[in-house]
Amino acid sequence: MTIAGKNPDKIGAIQIERLKLGHFGTNAYIVTCRKTQSSVLIDAPAEAHIIIDRLKNTTLKYILLTHNHMDHIGALAQLRNELKVPLAAHAADTGNLVPSPEMLLSDGDTVSVGNLKLTVLHTPGHTPGSLCFRVGRCLISGDTIFPGGPGKTSSPADFKQIIKSITCKIFVFPDDTQIYPGHGDSTVLKKEKDEFAVFASRPYDSHLCGDVRWL
Repeated sequence: MTIAGKNPDKIGAIQIERLKLGHFGTNAYIVTCRKTQSSVLIDAPAEAHIIIDRLKNTTLKYILLTHNHMDHIGALAQLRNELKVPLAAHAADTGNLVPSPEMLLSDGDTVSVGNLKLTVLHTPGHTPGSLCFRVGRCLISGDTIFPGGPGKTSSPADFKQIIKSITCKIFVFPDDTQIYPGHGDSTVLKKEKDEFAVFASRPYDSHLCGDVRWL
C-alpha cells in the first residue's frame, strides 16, 4: 500500500511529509526547511520512484537511517545510485549496508538541513544502532516507539534496553512533542507517557519481549 503525503505537516520552519511505502506499510519521511527548501530523507523502505518524485521540489542533502531492517532499506540501493547524496547511519547498524554509509552518526550529533538542525538520539533496543531524529518539537522515531507501545524486541535484554531508551532519551521531551514512527500514524508524547505510566505501575514478566503494548 502506498500513501504519498499530499498534505505535509507544516510546523513553523519545518515541513514533514510521510510516505507509507511497500508491503509492510513502512513510513519514509521527507523533512524540509520551508525557508530554503533543503531536505533530508529519513528511511528508504520501497518504491524509490515515488520518493524521488516527492523530493523534486526540494534540495536533498542526506539520507538518514533509523535502523537497518529490510523494510526500511528496500529502496536504498536505487536511491543512493540515483540521488548521489551521503547516507548516514549508526555504526552498529551498518553490517548489511553496501557500500558503507558516508557518515556515521552518534548520540548527540546534529545534522544541518537549511536552517534546521536535527539532533541524533541513539535509542538501542529494536536494533543495536537504532536512531531517532529530533527537529523542533517533532521526533522521527523509527521503530523505537509507536502509538501504544515500544518497537518489537528479540529478547528480554533488548526489551529492557528499549524501555531505557524510551524513558531516558524520549520521555524527557515536552509533552506536546509530535512523534512520527516507522509504521502507522503519528502520536503525541503525553499520550505515550501516560499509557507507559499505567504499564510501569503493573507487574510484568521479567522475560517479556516481542510485540508489547502499554495497555
